[in-house]
Amino acid sequence: MKAKNYLVVQDHTSEYPEPITFAKGAFLTVGEKYEGPEGWYDWLFCDTPGQKGGWVPAQIIEVINGRAARAREDYTARELNVQEGDLLLGSRTMNGWVWCKNPGSSESGWVPLANLKEVCQ
Repeated sequence: MKAKNYLVVQDHTSEYPEPITFAKGAFLTVGEKYEGPEGWYDWLFCDTPGQKGGWVPAQIIEVINGRAARAREDYTARELNVQEGDLLLGSRTMNGWVWCKNPGSSESGWVPLANLKEVCQ
């Protein structure tokens, strides 16, 4: 995806201070599928040894057998805390979220797409 500029139209603060992070090939245990009013589809709660569990996009895991899975790519569930009016650069959109970088702070993480408005610059 070509990088896009976004304006934050609603604040977002992460509820997960210790996000799950893993490398391609990591073994995961798949739990519940996210079901909520936001319309965030295809998120699975996964565990991996030595970390707290976290939400993972279904398309980046390969289910091996039952609840056992393997990561198809590197991933972190880190969310970016943002405030209304922030300008961000988004590089990947998945399941209702955008991976963004804040050029002002050089921090990066996931932000709900509903909290953003694409802008042309």
